[in-house]
Amino acid sequence: MEKLKRLLLEWIKGTVGISNYLNQKGFQKDLLKKYVKSGWLESLGYGAYKLSGDEVDWQGAVYALQKQKNSFIHPGAKTALAFKGYSHYLLQKSAGADLFGNPSDNLPKWFKDQPWMENIRFASTGMIDYNKVDAFTEVKVDSIPLKVSAPELAILEMLYLVPKHYTFDEANLIMESLTTLRGKLVQQLLENCSSIKVKRLFLYLAEKNRHSWFERLNLKKIDPGKGKRVIVKNGKLNKKYNITVPKEYEG
Repeated sequence: MEKLKRLLLEWIKGTVGISNYLNQKGFQKDLLKKYVKSGWLESLGYGAYKLSGDEVDWQGAVYALQKQKNSFIHPGAKTALAFKGYSHYLLQKSAGADLFGNPSDNLPKWFKDQPWMENIRFASTGMIDYNKVDAFTEVKVDSIPLKVSAPELAILEMLYLVPKHYTFDEANLIMESLTTLRGKLVQQLLENCSSIKVKRLFLYLAEKNRHSWFERLNLKKIDPGKGKRVIVKNGKLNKKYNITVPKEYEG
């Protein structure tokens, strides 16, 4: 009974408990089954549990991935920007959450099988090696601590989703609001970014919005790649960055 009390005391409401983590804490499979049968826990599918009667959303599931599996899966792009107070600059109101991770990161089956309140968009991308950059910040969602992308990283992730999920205009509106980005971190991220499209689009929008931190970037250390990149169809080619953008942006 003391074991159960300890489990319930340490469990943050609204979060998931991953079985492998619980096993390591001394709660083996048979014991967890007993707790489910007794009505203390509920199964969320193979490998995951929640407190009985508790309401769990995707944030509580991501918390478990981060804290219990040491996963780099995190809220990024628009979702991270909204957490950091930029939601009033976002034009699109469609429900959805943007999650990002390294190519080796995967959402487990129990996560994908849940009827979350929002549509989950997950990108496992090598655009940025999340192991090598310190570009995260912590937010609390209903007392659940979450590691999310800092604005410097979130804008790159958002540009990664242009134009498939976000429009050029929305990306520009967000960039316009990012007046206080940390130039040193921006430099580090751009040097480590493998997406030519994202780097060129970021530099184009940053220069267009005349941010003071843009002037401090060392562009010689940022590889622009070769060849043209079409950001929008039927647009106009910006010759400096060799990207096709909406005609109205080029006068």
